[in-house]
Amino acid sequence: MQTHIDTHPIDDLFADTIEGQLAIDVYETDSDIVVQSAIAGVAPEDLEVFINPDMVTIRGSRKQERRQQDAQVHIQECFWGSFSRSVILPCHVQSDRADAQLKNGVLTVTMPKQQNTERRINVIG
Repeated sequence: MQTHIDTHPIDDLFADTIEGQLAIDVYETDSDIVVQSAIAGVAPEDLEVFINPDMVTIRGSRKQERRQQDAQVHIQECFWGSFSRSVILPCHVQSDRADAQLKNGVLTVTMPKQQNTERRINVIG
């Protein structure tokens, strides 16, 4: 019996160093910037979210359950291992008031927009 697994030899060279990249949605409401990503199969303790005033980074790891020793793989398309994604936000956010929730395999990060603190100063001349 012949088995075909859709992989490329070059992939094997970097198998331990390649990180997966998340697909994300970013949208804006009147008060918040929201980032959502489908992260099925990842436990909350295997996720990290880092927020700066103008950028969010999501990192994590999807652990593959052990297969039987004699299992024969025919197709392997799911990504297993570490992943990360950083995105520049469309405006500054209040990172200290941000919230992250994982529900039904979807991560939702809600970040309140930073209020415009611009002020006018008088020029003396």
